[in-house]
Amino acid sequence: MNNARVSVPSTRNEPVLSYAPGSPEKAAIKAQLNTFADGSVEIPLVIGGRDVTTGDVGACIVPHDHQRHLGTYHRGNADTVNQAIAAAADARHDWSAMPWESRAAIFLKAGELLAGRYRQVLNAATMLNQSKTAFQAEIDAACELIDFWRFNASYLPEIYEQQPESAPGMWNSVEYRALEGFIFAVTPFNFTSIAGNLPTSPALMGNTVVWKPASTSVFSAYWLMKLLEDAGLPPGVINLVPGSGGQIGNPVMAHRDLAGVHFTGSTEVFQGMWRTVGANISGYKSYPRIVGETGGKDFVFAHASADPEELAANLIRGAFEYQGQKCSAASRAYIPESLWNGLRDRLVSDVESIPYGDVADFTNFMGAVIDKAAFDTLKGYIDRAKSDSDADILCGGTCDDSIGYFISPTIILAHEPNYATMETELFGPVLTVYVYKDSDYQQTLELCDATSPYALTGAIFGRDRAAINLASSTLRHAAGNFYINDKPTGAVVGQQPFGGSRASGTNDKAGSYLNLLRWVSARTTKETFAPARDYRYPHMQEP
Repeated sequence: MNNARVSVPSTRNEPVLSYAPGSPEKAAIKAQLNTFADGSVEIPLVIGGRDVTTGDVGACIVPHDHQRHLGTYHRGNADTVNQAIAAAADARHDWSAMPWESRAAIFLKAGELLAGRYRQVLNAATMLNQSKTAFQAEIDAACELIDFWRFNASYLPEIYEQQPESAPGMWNSVEYRALEGFIFAVTPFNFTSIAGNLPTSPALMGNTVVWKPASTSVFSAYWLMKLLEDAGLPPGVINLVPGSGGQIGNPVMAHRDLAGVHFTGSTEVFQGMWRTVGANISGYKSYPRIVGETGGKDFVFAHASADPEELAANLIRGAFEYQGQKCSAASRAYIPESLWNGLRDRLVSDVESIPYGDVADFTNFMGAVIDKAAFDTLKGYIDRAKSDSDADILCGGTCDDSIGYFISPTIILAHEPNYATMETELFGPVLTVYVYKDSDYQQTLELCDATSPYALTGAIFGRDRAAINLASSTLRHAAGNFYINDKPTGAVVGQQPFGGSRASGTNDKAGSYLNLLRWVSARTTKETFAPARDYRYPHMQEP
């Protein structure tokens, strides 16, 4: 046994590649996109390190060209869920007993593989499967996930070193045990990095996992699984089980050995899972840990002192990068009258110039929304705004699903602050603006705080420091990630731990030690070196 007190290699954020003309990364990703062109990949479930097929198959669709398939995947069912739970149970003892340095080494190696030969595999898979541009794929599927794996490993010794004081004659210690049972990781389509982090962060702490990826991102999830296997992850530690929410989730949530849920997705689904845990609570071996990041109705609030050029650029990036399909995307903006007259034409002109289409065309800023259901929802709200007297479409509003699920970048001007698109999470390239009177700055801040049930991200733009401080104070609980003179997207692991509260989740801050603490159960040990030899206390003696 290695008795050295080892240090995790120094941690750094992965540099973001530019994909500039003539760059080696641009040539490499184009070659990888061509490699995926034939659509021949057949994706099995991965249970206990084995490929499992069910014959119930779905297609991995390209959102910006929905007649094109990347391959097929096998859907799981109650039987395969039980196989996965059994495989997780079989792997649990040896995995949780493995020295923490060895577990960390596996995920550090995964980070190096992703920084190297897997980088363009995951980037290209994300571009095609989730319709991300090369740059959006790079900051997500490569850099952020590399950062998750490196920083999470660096937090391990910091957590284990948190130890209690010991009085004379005794030695107190705390060990951080894996939870009893398995973790259910449910991951979304919009970030490959989240798909990689949600199953691996509990695994790093010694837990074993049943992983259900979103059906619209199984292709990239499969390549993540292949990477983890190449990094040396033992069989059964993470078990990949794609399928519908009911087919996979129902048997998982009913199992007595469910130890925790690590979730990113819709508020409605998460609340349903929480209700199920509550209804089943007497049937579980232990109280399941519930960690979730859900919806957002993220805001940009401008003060009259804001720089119009900076405001316009950050509204566009915050609202329309990745088609507004980031849980942190700016979807409502509060602009003072004194700024609006000069800002409006600049903003509309810039948005109308945004190119969108096939992400393999590197000149495009946006791709397509993820599927038909998302397209139909967005189209419904846009069509309503076109005919509604309480709103105006300032630009965009075009919806075309003939080739791909394309929604043009759209700005809606709301005449009332409680208009539907100011309150409802749309998850698409739609920004709603409300113009307020400069004299109503504080009242409008209070309105912003009260308008949405969510509290994920938000931003204040201004140069007046007193106004910034007032916004920061008034909106203290309106966002778990708050930005000053920056867009409300783009949190970096190790710099801005991410998560929100209210209807946005449990705010357990992915990418920080706070999240990792949710996946352990502490045991305190007291060793006494000179135990009592008589039960009597001194006060029992009389003179």
